[in-house]
Amino acid sequence: MYKLTLFKNLACLGMLLLAVSGFAQNKYLVKGTTVDTAARLKLLNSSISVLNAKDSTLKSFTRTAADGSFEINKLQKGKYILMVTYPGYADYIEAFTLDSTKSEKDFGTLHMLLKSKLLEDVLIKGTAAAIKINGDTTEFNAAAYTIQPNSKVEDLLKQLPGIQVDKDGKITAQGKTVSKVLVDGEEFFGDDPTLVTKNIRGDMVDKVQLFEKKSDQAAFTGIDDGQKSQTINIKLKEDKKNGYFGKLDAGIGNDGYYETQAQFNRFKGKMKFSAYGTLSNTGKTGLSWQDNSKMNSGGMEILDNGIIMISGGGGSDELDSFDGRYTGDGIPVAASGGLHYDTKWDSDKKSINTNFKTGAITIDGAVNTISQNNLPSGVIISNSDQTSHNYIFRNKLDATYQIKLDSMSNLKISVDGMAKKTNTSTGYIARSFRGDDTRLNASDRTVSNDGTQQVFNASAFYTKKFRKKGRTLSLNLSEAIRKNESTGFLRSDNTFYATTGAFEREEIVDQLKTVNANSNILTGNLTYTEPIAKYLSIVFNYGLSMNQSISDRKSFNKSASGNYDMLDTQFSNDFKLTQIGNQGGAIANFNRKKTVINIGTKVALINFDQLDRYTNNKFDRNFVNWNPQASYQYKISSQQSFSIRYSGSTRQPSVDQIQPVRVNTDPLNVTLGNENLRPSFTNNFSAYYDSYKVIGNRSLYASINYSFTENSIVSNTTTDLEGRSTFQSINLTGKRPSNYYGYLSYYRKMKIFTDINVGLSGNLNKSTSFNYVTYNGKTELNQNSSGEYSANLSLSKNVEKKFSAYVNGGPNYSTGSSSIQKELNNDGWGFRSRFSATGYLPAKFEISTDGDYLFRGATKSFDEDFTRLIWNASVSRKFLKGDQLKASIKVNDLLNQNTGFNRSASGNFITQTSSLTIQRYFMCSVTWDFNKMGK
Repeated sequence: MYKLTLFKNLACLGMLLLAVSGFAQNKYLVKGTTVDTAARLKLLNSSISVLNAKDSTLKSFTRTAADGSFEINKLQKGKYILMVTYPGYADYIEAFTLDSTKSEKDFGTLHMLLKSKLLEDVLIKGTAAAIKINGDTTEFNAAAYTIQPNSKVEDLLKQLPGIQVDKDGKITAQGKTVSKVLVDGEEFFGDDPTLVTKNIRGDMVDKVQLFEKKSDQAAFTGIDDGQKSQTINIKLKEDKKNGYFGKLDAGIGNDGYYETQAQFNRFKGKMKFSAYGTLSNTGKTGLSWQDNSKMNSGGMEILDNGIIMISGGGGSDELDSFDGRYTGDGIPVAASGGLHYDTKWDSDKKSINTNFKTGAITIDGAVNTISQNNLPSGVIISNSDQTSHNYIFRNKLDATYQIKLDSMSNLKISVDGMAKKTNTSTGYIARSFRGDDTRLNASDRTVSNDGTQQVFNASAFYTKKFRKKGRTLSLNLSEAIRKNESTGFLRSDNTFYATTGAFEREEIVDQLKTVNANSNILTGNLTYTEPIAKYLSIVFNYGLSMNQSISDRKSFNKSASGNYDMLDTQFSNDFKLTQIGNQGGAIANFNRKKTVINIGTKVALINFDQLDRYTNNKFDRNFVNWNPQASYQYKISSQQSFSIRYSGSTRQPSVDQIQPVRVNTDPLNVTLGNENLRPSFTNNFSAYYDSYKVIGNRSLYASINYSFTENSIVSNTTTDLEGRSTFQSINLTGKRPSNYYGYLSYYRKMKIFTDINVGLSGNLNKSTSFNYVTYNGKTELNQNSSGEYSANLSLSKNVEKKFSAYVNGGPNYSTGSSSIQKELNNDGWGFRSRFSATGYLPAKFEISTDGDYLFRGATKSFDEDFTRLIWNASVSRKFLKGDQLKASIKVNDLLNQNTGFNRSASGNFITQTSSLTIQRYFMCSVTWDFNKMGK
């Protein structure tokens, strides 16, 4: 009995101590009263929030009583922020601390001020909330960033955390390439992002929205189909949607350099009209990096539904290898122009968006390439020089018409057409040596080609929603027509040397080559969505596709008469291709509160029938493509989200891998077919997390991606003693090629002296691949490892009407090695930095500078460091009211160090290239920005 009583007393004492301890830990409180400043009225139901100062998370919340008083207790010691809000009144925010010396904070009487009175009496200069996260969209408030008069959207984007813009206008956001830039949700000049970023004025922007744009199908059904593209949407201010603006720019420099540009834009409500024109030889081509990439006319492409599209001549001997893109190598002369028009009418039920672009570019280039071919019993070192003259002229027209047929159905019709003419001429001089420095072979080649291409695409997308919520039906029909013709000449002189380095023999090829390739692809896709339960729905999909293509390629040798009239049947063919594909699939979608889950698959059955009308050889193949997918997204809060995703894809061997066209464009590298190839399957896993804290202006983004391939298709390369390589594709068993990619960025505004925007980012990219290498009778499985690991620090500061400065940079470590010659790797340190600064001087003078510094350290393969600093500077003065006229003197590449340089590792090859580029020049220019917006 005594023991029981003692136990009860101890238990009661323990509970009392816990209660006292809990009271001691939560004894801190805040209190106060809210009143109207002018009327002295008590503000009933004012919203009172206490936030953690560290991460801006909500700690406690209450509303004021009838007398305007409030009290929040049960707080622990720490640093907090009090936020008081009331409709129609300016927010009240104050930081405070609760600790052992101050367990209570009495704010007394808080005088709230009407917003109307605040704006009437005083000019308020504050910092707007810079970033807001709404679901999958990150929104930047343009008002939170310094925008100089007459600056462009590109200048604004450079200030936004997690977004980089390179010297060519290519945009990278959160580690991913931005492929589309919209204006108020609509495409502007189609697929050319730079015509938005370099054309629209920065002071017209209200918000910049960053998100992954879903396909039309996924946007309609609300169910992810895995097709996304990194997209930026520029939302304009309402008062900037009426009027006109533009720019005229002209400059002339030494050594014959020049550049001119004209832009005109007329906005009126929902109507936008724009025009531009450029002419320069300084690298301003007017054709964006992405738009040009779609002009490539060579090779075959396997579409998602398994259909093989012949986009050019359809073979590996395509002489027209110029895609019209200027990447900084060579000396360009470019002229381009374009028109854009879009509008909505009939209460926004109808809209049209159309673009026309024309352009011509000529690039004269020179490239030196040093390559190291790692072999099982030695190495081959090659040194080649290439000169080229490339010309392309193109016209492109596209239009999209959308109509709301009724409240439940819509129709979207899109058409586009392109006509292109190319002329290319390339000369190669290559010399190869064995590892003991004895001569192995030499090759002198010249290739020329004239080609034309016509493209036409048309599609219709019909969508219908039913009365039952979540039930939808859509139909997508499309046709793609391609026509390619080209004529070219090949002359190749190849010399081979014995092991002693003495001359052994010579091979000469002199041929005329013609190509005539046409294709017509019809596709149809029907999608039906059915809600199974309140939070669960399923998307059913069926697609049918048909492809009719021909590829007629002829090679002619020179006869005794001097004419190219002797058909070389060994390197000629006339293929007729017929393909029919059936695709079906289903995706289940679970969407409830903060959780979204998708899981499903697609299966495509393809019948492939190819006939060589020269030889009557027929090739039939039936195969299955399987594409499973699954994703999970959890919205932690309105400003935090987490997502993981899996996707699998079947890759069928290409026609060139199974039954390649016999080519002799490069006699030292020959490709053989393998009819026994089986498909490979790639598994891809990815995850991302993003977070933003409004108070404190901090953002965090992290992503990781891992993929590996089963039954991978790899190259089996046999190199003979003369240095001639034969390539054949085979399936790899027992090994899995893989790739890792990770990206992390952190951004915040810090009180270093004064407010400075600070960003930290890092990424890692590592890949492992395999190929078989045979040399001198010895075969080895070669494992290729390459990677890049980098860290980056960025600092930016803008003081209105005084200066703006930006710098970012950091170290990187690159790896590139081959298992058969591990000691000859390409591992080495590097460093890269970019900077820009502008100072605003009295009398409307400005001084600006920007630069790009690159360092690549020596490696086992290349024993010399490489250092390059491209430094530009300018002095300018503005004139007229509104600073509309600017005269500038600038120098490009002040130190004359702009040389094209690149090191890479691929397979058992390690390569270093240097190329002809635009170097130092001086230029005087005049720019007139005119702006009559909102007037």
